[in-house]
Amino acid sequence: MDAEKWFWWEDENKLVFNVLGTPSSKKTQFLKPYGNQLKISVAAAAEKGKATKHLIKFLAKEFGVRQNDVELVFGLTSTNKQFRIHNPKKIPKVFEQ
Repeated sequence: MDAEKWFWWEDENKLVFNVLGTPSSKKTQFLKPYGNQLKISVAAAAEKGKATKHLIKFLAKEFGVRQNDVELVFGLTSTNKQFRIHNPKKIPKVFEQ
């Protein structure tokens, strides 16, 4: 895997990507790739995993999947996270490279 690559397919059904989250933002949205991570602003406070739970709901909606299909690989209480999306139905524009 390329050191600057922030997302990759494990197989044709699992998209994996690294996130640099910014909690307590005005709006939850994809920003832009930053090195080997995708910056995402999160409109939830970083308290007891609240921002991560909010981010999982956002990602489920953006990828057209159930929340159970959004797997947090690591980073529950960190701004550095990795997610695995199982069987994404939609691919957000930021992933089209």
